[in-house]
Amino acid sequence: MQPIFFTVGAKLPLMIIPDTQAHMDGHPVLTYTYSVYRDKQDKALQQAEAKQSRLHLEQNNDPDYMGYITFELPGKLFNYTPDGSERLNSDELEETIEMISEYRDKSSLWKI
Repeated sequence: MQPIFFTVGAKLPLMIIPDTQAHMDGHPVLTYTYSVYRDKQDKALQQAEAKQSRLHLEQNNDPDYMGYITFELPGKLFNYTPDGSERLNSDELEETIEMISEYRDKSSLWKI
């Protein structure tokens, strides 16, 4: 699945990378964990490819890495693990969860 790009707050561009790429019957299955990066290269897919498939068991030293969000119970329970040099504040986190939820709920937004 392709990364998701959007801006939260007044000026925080983010790149959200779904952490797994699973398929069921030839169709993408949405993951429950998303890595959050500051998008400094204006939606550059090349930077996303370099950052995909990083396990959360490994130390991520990428300066743009801001942690990951796990959808424990979509629509109800979320967990944010701030694991980078920067972290989302509560308003940014809420907006990020809302944006990811919108992508999860509307398959027409997916870039497959």
